[in-house]
Amino acid sequence: MFKVYATTPETMNPADIIAHARRAEAMGYDGLNVPDAVHDGFLLSAMALNATTTLKVGTGVLVAFPRSPMQVAVAAWDLQQLSNGRFELGLGTQVKGNIEKRYSTKWTAPVPRMREYIGSLRAIFDSFQNGTKLNFIGEHYQFTKLQPFFNPGPIEHPQLPIYMGAVGPLMTALAGEVSDGMITHPTNTPPRYMREVALPRLQKGADKAGRSLADVNIILSALVATGKDDATVAAEKEKQRNLLGFLYSTPSYWPSLELFGWQHKGEQLLQMTREGNWQDMPAIIDDDMLEQFVPIGRYDEIVGIMQQRYSGLSTMINFPLPDDPADDVLAEKAIAALKA
Repeated sequence: MFKVYATTPETMNPADIIAHARRAEAMGYDGLNVPDAVHDGFLLSAMALNATTTLKVGTGVLVAFPRSPMQVAVAAWDLQQLSNGRFELGLGTQVKGNIEKRYSTKWTAPVPRMREYIGSLRAIFDSFQNGTKLNFIGEHYQFTKLQPFFNPGPIEHPQLPIYMGAVGPLMTALAGEVSDGMITHPTNTPPRYMREVALPRLQKGADKAGRSLADVNIILSALVATGKDDATVAAEKEKQRNLLGFLYSTPSYWPSLELFGWQHKGEQLLQMTREGNWQDMPAIIDDDMLEQFVPIGRYDEIVGIMQQRYSGLSTMINFPLPDDPADDVLAEKAIAALKA
């Protein structure tokens, strides 16, 4: 049995998020992950939460380091209060090039910085809820002042889940140690990778904190190629092939390629980006690779395929909304079956 989360396109216009969220709720999704890429993740979350009554909404994932933990804490606290406890805060580090050149933010070692980031958030939340004197002192963040005027005060649902996006070994272990859960990247969701690499790393972190791995929720953000008929599935396959070709041009996402002996394909893709040869990149992702990373099948097939691939790895999974709302009834049946 899975909790099923809807996927939100990174390019979705804020004007469309209200209808998108209401549609997901009506179709039976448990949650909605919104991106923080082309548009602001907090803005999208607020609009989605305000438009729904039962749907959980989370940032998947919010780029943390350009934002002060205090700013994030205030916004997350407000969203949690607005939604009666339906907000989930997903945080990610992004890569060095984007942090420095797109956000104009200083890059430092991401794992110790994220450890402090989450620790400071929890200290701030404690001050909000319980009036505890704020006194977080770390290498990267120091928070020692919160006047009563600026404290939003207690809320009914103060247990605000903090999820982490993680790929590398140290960040994945940190997720097991300090977060409420991990949101997988599409490149690290193959079942073999989860079993042989990701789960042992999460376990290592959980062991360090004296926690059980059962305390760490995992949202599997697999790419899925599905639809009402074979032609639709074929088109979705090519869409995911294109996306994987782009993703694997980034060395940070190569650990899963290394596991399967395909790192040379990542190196090819990186070189192609340097040459501006974007159009030929999808061809590097052959069908064998695609099938390892993407569950593929019609709506009447995909539930069994996903259950076989992911049962025992997680109880939370992403499943795409159809591009055509006319297919929602078929997708609803698949969602209900995944939840059953």
